[in-house]
Parts: sequence; structure tokens; C-alpha cells
Amino acid sequence: MADSAFDDLLAANADYVGHFELAGFDGIAHAGVAVVTCMDSRIDPLRMLGLDHGDAKIFRNPGGRVTNAALEALVLGVHLLGVDRILVVPHTRCAMASSTEAELRQRVSEASGQDASWTSWRVIDDQEEALRDDVNRVRAHPLIPDHVAVGGFLYDVDTGRLHHLV
Repeated sequence: MADSAFDDLLAANADYVGHFELAGFDGIAHAGVAVVTCMDSRIDPLRMLGLDHGDAKIFRNPGGRVTNAALEALVLGVHLLGVDRILVVPHTRCAMASSTEAELRQRVSEASGQDASWTSWRVIDDQEEALRDDVNRVRAHPLIPDHVAVGGFLYDVDTGRLHHLV
């Protein structure tokens, strides 16, 4: 049965429920922070910034890019959820920055056993340039006020260090 694939996670959730401390939480970013970062599992957005649950809004996607969906989340965060600082955080050794579109299509085709030539991903030719573009895109958005601090950082997956680039 397919549901058994989730048994370990549901058991962990049952344990989590037994120690749950966020009941009644208001959903506001109490440190005023929003982070756009990659979905890479080597990134722990809260711990890398010394934050805790409830301190930040986190938006993750392949490559940590500021997509339309990320901008939507940031606007909501700024106006409804207490966000006044936005960090855009791609990372070193990212598949989206170290692969071509053709390579990703081939890898997905091989892994899935199906033709993935019709797919597309937002591969990144130059991470620093993409980061500058993403930060500028946030800063230029008409619904992100000038008083909101926006910064671009590169996360080093081998050391845990954030490098402030923009």
C-alpha cells in the first residue's frame, strides 16, 4: 500500500505532536525576516541565521531564485506578516548553477525512463549576476517599500558561511 511509504514520517509527526509548542502562534515573522533560498537539503535556513521557529518566512525553490511566486510571498510577508528584511540566498555547488538545461533534461530522462526534452528549468549561468538581478527585482517591486532591507548572499554548503554579495 502506498500509504506505508509515509509511516515513518507519520510516526515522527505523532512524536512531534506530543511536544508541540506552537499552538496559537500568530504566523508573524517575529524577527522580521524573509528568506528566499534553494530547496537543497544542505541548507537549514533558520539555524544558519541563528533564528527559531516563528522568526522568519522561508520560500524555497530550485536555485533559490526570485520567481513570481517568491515575489508574491515576499509582498504578503512585508505587508501582512511583519517582514522588514529580505535575504536572497543561493548556494555553492548548486545543480541549477552547475548544469545546463540539456544536462538536466538528460539526467531527468535517464532517472525517469521517460523523455524529458520538453521540460525546462531556470538554470543559472552566472550565480552572482543572477543574484544581483534577483535582489534588484525585489528592490524594484512597487509593493516592496524602500524601508525594507534587501540583501543577496551566497551560502557555502561546505562551511555554512554566508557571503554578503549584494
